[in-house]
Amino acid sequence: MTGIDRRQACDRERHGRLYVISTPIGNLADISERAVDVLREVDVIAAEDTRHTGRLLERFAIETPMRSYHEHNERRVTAGLLELLREGRSLALVSDAGTPAVSDPGYRLLSAAAENGVAIVPVPGASAVLAALAVSGLPSDRFAFEGFLPKKKGRATRLAELAGEPRTLVVYESPLRLAGTLADLAAAFGSERRAAVCRELTKLHEQVVRGTLAELARAYETEPVRGEVTLVVEGRSRRVRNKEVR
Repeated sequence: MTGIDRRQACDRERHGRLYVISTPIGNLADISERAVDVLREVDVIAAEDTRHTGRLLERFAIETPMRSYHEHNERRVTAGLLELLREGRSLALVSDAGTPAVSDPGYRLLSAAAENGVAIVPVPGASAVLAALAVSGLPSDRFAFEGFLPKKKGRATRLAELAGEPRTLVVYESPLRLAGTLADLAAAFGSERRAAVCRELTKLHEQVVRGTLAELARAYETEPVRGEVTLVVEGRSRRVRNKEVR
């Protein structure tokens, strides 16, 4: 063990643990038994929305106190949470759904904890990215997660950059912008590129619609969309690349 390793090991013994807990993306029954146990045992839960997480805790009779931790206060709150960890107290980090720090708050705290030698423990579970990828019917051996595309500034440039990406793309999108995004993708990637619109995964009105970008853009042009949307788009194929080279 190197000197750095020994110092980090000593730091972890002195500090509390930070648990990064994935929570259900819809169906509350998808939470793991381990996640429930950890949420009961930690000293504090840092939650993106305490009201939303409160419903989850109530469902499983968890009485652990919560502290609000979201994108608007994370810069201010991180120092206080880090101090709790330095005092040896354990902390669970949760977002409203899925895994913290994946297009959700958490990176700032996780980065600070890592820099201070705090043990960070993942408690994996539901993920909209992986769930959508699995049911899309598109290649899943290699993929790239893009989160939310730029709304306006830099959008055209980013789409042009992604048009040549050979891996399957996974994108989060607002239901209000879905039709426009599908049209933009069809224009930038080509109308025949395959895609899947995955909506309200694991919830009562779960829906997966597959087709080409042009077909999906037409389908959602007038159809109102509600709920969480994850969009999976086929990567640029070798066949298309070779054809263009010729």
